[in-house]
Amino acid sequence: MTAPDPIRVLIVDDHPMMREGLRALIASLGDVEVVGEAADGDEAHREAQLARPDVVIMDLHMPGANGVDATRAILRSVPGTRVLVLTMFEDDESVFAAMRAGASGYLVKGAQQDEIVRAIRSVAAGEAIFGPTVARRIIAFFAGGAHAVPADEPFPDLTGREREVLDLIAAGRANADIARRLTISPKTVSNHISAIFAKLQVADRAEAIVRARQAGLGHSTAPGPAPSPAQPSPAPSSSARPSPGC
Repeated sequence: MTAPDPIRVLIVDDHPMMREGLRALIASLGDVEVVGEAADGDEAHREAQLARPDVVIMDLHMPGANGVDATRAILRSVPGTRVLVLTMFEDDESVFAAMRAGASGYLVKGAQQDEIVRAIRSVAAGEAIFGPTVARRIIAFFAGGAHAVPADEPFPDLTGREREVLDLIAAGRANADIARRLTISPKTVSNHISAIFAKLQVADRAEAIVRARQAGLGHSTAPGPAPSPAQPSPAPSSSARPSPGC
């Protein structure tokens, strides 16, 4: 019996170390092979047309064309290809933009190697697969847990959480303080900040602060610890004590 052809994979990520790690992981498998790499969305589209892979492992935020636009272009020109998003962003906008573009799977960087391998094989077989945190967001969205951003909010491309983080950045808060105030991990704060920089198209924190303050953010902060109970009024002096029997 002839062995099935290996699953042909194109790796798209602007970080060379990430591409190298995925390439090494895939090299250890007998039924998957790397047929190309790309560092941005435009290059990914060209490589997909040349290599015609079964699966594209796609980052979302890259120089040039982003992963969402690249996904849409690849699926239009190479319709037999499947796209598995592997990114550090798990906000609602990123997840649903990738799904609308036609992605068949969505994992967050930091996923275990066996989870990535399983996702590659599942997507190649025509299944849709999502990491646990992404799946919870999808369920919450369809259960009515997601809310539209009011039209008059600044930076409508940001999620509610990203806007909270930006507000605290504009107020001069450090990452560790933001994490404590929002009860999230410092790594999650860093991920949100990276997403904010990409969406606002700013290069650094200082530029983000300027944009945020121009939009009116940074004047309020997340609730701090509850204030101490009011101290009781001092006892009346002896001269003010009522006389017995009053």
